[in-house]
Amino acid sequence: MKVFMIGGTGLLGSQAAGELIKRGHKVVSVSLPGIPVGAELPKEMELHEGNYMDMSDEQIVKLMKGCEGFVFAAGIDERVESAPPIYEMFKKFNIDALERLLRIAKENGVKHTVVLGSYFSYAAKKYTKMKLTKYHPYIRSRIDQEKMALSFADENFDVAVLELPYIFGAQKGRKPVWVFIVDMIRGMKDKTFYTKGGTTMVTVKQVGEGIAGALEKNKGGNAYPFGYYNLTWTEFYKIVHKHMGLPETRPVITIPSFLTLPTMKKMEKERKKNNIEGGLNMVKFLKLQTTNLFIDKDEGAAFLGVREDDIDAAIGESIQLSMDIVDKKATDIIDMKKE
Repeated sequence: MKVFMIGGTGLLGSQAAGELIKRGHKVVSVSLPGIPVGAELPKEMELHEGNYMDMSDEQIVKLMKGCEGFVFAAGIDERVESAPPIYEMFKKFNIDALERLLRIAKENGVKHTVVLGSYFSYAAKKYTKMKLTKYHPYIRSRIDQEKMALSFADENFDVAVLELPYIFGAQKGRKPVWVFIVDMIRGMKDKTFYTKGGTTMVTVKQVGEGIAGALEKNKGGNAYPFGYYNLTWTEFYKIVHKHMGLPETRPVITIPSFLTLPTMKKMEKERKKNNIEGGLNMVKFLKLQTTNLFIDKDEGAAFLGVREDDIDAAIGESIQLSMDIVDKKATDIIDMKKE
């Protein structure tokens, strides 16, 4: 299968491209200029640097020629802040841009599509009483993205949305999401304070396997809850401590929600003062933050052929690169881009 991909130089896109090529597929990718220094990209990938949002339909059609598969490994996540309403920014990059690509793909012979979504969509459908789409623009946008993408599916056009959780593993030259964890823990003396709750997580390698598996196995329109390893925050931070070289005896202290709430209120007050809106309302998010947001691998990942991997080592890779960035041992680092 020949696969057209948006975001083939990114952390997830490059992993997926490598996995697809290993399985005998061909990959054509469009990615923003600026390849991370030291990043390992599959040499067999046909790479075109540029912003697909600036390309005409005709230019995209030309790049898609002969492709049966399409992977959307781009967009922006909940870390983005802007003047309100921020939903419009998520709509521009995660919904409208994808809708255009799906239309072009369907009109030009593509048969199998994979969209990288968020496990916050899974949470919104599972924890309906939290009204996550009402209070969190980012989660609303992910649900709207998922609905839009699945509306394209029919007997001749397969669409799979992977509801991805926290992902560990590193790409040289690209800033991990997890730098804030290093800063946070180093800012505490001899104890780590965090909320109750926990999360499901996967490795970068597992995401690559899931993308390839979805292109090969998915039929029709389906959203796949994508989790593999379920850890409480206490269990997770114990692993982080190890990779930061901290003593095994360092405790993780669970902060009660009523003590965390004032911090969240202060964050939202500062945002309002500066006319900034975030993708997540931190006051309302606390309830989800303190939930065990777990996903069993049999809910989606196992069906797609995702295999066991070393989550401990993947966390270690993320934390090591984060420490190198904080300590200025790693330079020429690319942060998240809008694509």
